[in-house]
Amino acid sequence: MSAEKRLPTFGEVLFVLIAFIVIMFLFVVQLGIPIQLALLTTWFMIMLVGLRIGYTYSEMQDGILKGIYDGLEAVLVLISVGALIGTWIAGGVVPSIIYYGLSIIDPSIFLMAAFIICAITSLATGTSFGSAGTAGIAMMGIGVSFGFPIALVAGAVISGCYVGDKLSPLSDTTVMTASLSKVNLIEHIKSMLFVSTPAFIITALLFLGTGFFFHGSNGDLSQAQSTMTSLSEYFNIAWYMLIPAAVVILMLALKKPSIPVILLGALLGSVWAYLFQDVALLDAINSLYSGNNIESGVDFIDNLLNRGGIEFMLGVIVLILFALGVGGLMEKIGILRVICNTMLAWADNAGKTTLTTLLSGFFGNFFGGAAYVSIITASKITEENYDRLNIDRRVLSRNTEAGGTVTTPMVPWSDGGVFMAATLGVSTITYLPFLWFNFLVIVISLIYGFTNKFIWYTNQEENNKDEKAVNA
Repeated sequence: MSAEKRLPTFGEVLFVLIAFIVIMFLFVVQLGIPIQLALLTTWFMIMLVGLRIGYTYSEMQDGILKGIYDGLEAVLVLISVGALIGTWIAGGVVPSIIYYGLSIIDPSIFLMAAFIICAITSLATGTSFGSAGTAGIAMMGIGVSFGFPIALVAGAVISGCYVGDKLSPLSDTTVMTASLSKVNLIEHIKSMLFVSTPAFIITALLFLGTGFFFHGSNGDLSQAQSTMTSLSEYFNIAWYMLIPAAVVILMLALKKPSIPVILLGALLGSVWAYLFQDVALLDAINSLYSGNNIESGVDFIDNLLNRGGIEFMLGVIVLILFALGVGGLMEKIGILRVICNTMLAWADNAGKTTLTTLLSGFFGNFFGGAAYVSIITASKITEENYDRLNIDRRVLSRNTEAGGTVTTPMVPWSDGGVFMAATLGVSTITYLPFLWFNFLVIVISLIYGFTNKFIWYTNQEENNKDEKAVNA
């Protein structure tokens, strides 16, 4: 017979949090041990606390499995995008986009253009992963060819990709947040526009200014020309190479299911590799699994285009599964509940409530490893405070996206952080300072909360008061 269960004490929670951070730092930074093993080790550390407070191993295993199950859709998307990246490179889709981009985009406005192009792609498709794996890969090639630091280009790409991830009605995180917060989807999107519009404009201007400054002093058009020459030498560059990309973007914009659409795009890439790139049939098919492999003799081209395939994502998938297991364990034994209850007791106004929602979302990503986990922790654990303070749930849903969705690529072991790092070839810590859109969303949300701007109340009198203050 198992012992009576109880919630962990604050001291036990603090032990888990500190031990988690120490294990990650020791394994990854000091010893160079794969982060996957660090996360697996944290399973057993959390289990010790679970046993202490009355849970059996079987019960905790159920928590692990549930955490993994809740994030399996992201794993399937990773597999699909990995296949797509491999075949689109082999089929000449990505090389053609890079070639034409180098031909028509002025280097001084490139960073802003990359941000806007990825934003439009993600808004049209509803997926940050798909946008990064298609338009993002191409923008990385163009940016590095222009001589921009790779981390800066990655920041522009990821910032753009998360515009659509949090705003598009086709995005699973947008739909999920509205549903969990019990807010109409369109009203949820309208609410986010108050934060996302100024964040988008400021970010675009920042990248525009950086592009003018950087290119004026460090631009290298000779590398861009060399890249175009190499691409035309090893790939058939033509307008019809872009057809698979157009098909995928159109079908996603028509709200077709993302996984089969992305896999269809990957299959088209294989067909294009066989028909137009003189790739043997078996090699074209194999690129779905093993990705692209060329030996051009040009290090830059090889580093940029030897990637993709399902195999390319296997380490990422293992990492995400372990991270999801950590989140499931913490949820099962009540660690996340204790953390958020502590914050809720402190939050007695709109500003503090906004901050607790943002922190709850970040904790969901940090300890749960997935955007889905962060959206659940941010919305469900803090919703009672919004009701208690008569704050409209549109504010809850907006803050949930700010704390959950946009912080996902900031955590090295979250599904978004791992995917972006693997796909773009830049570590999370390296590109983190350049996620300007993501940071601005957080800052603007906090400003609104503590100044009571664009904070709507269910009480009509308070709502009228707020509207008068905004119009003043």
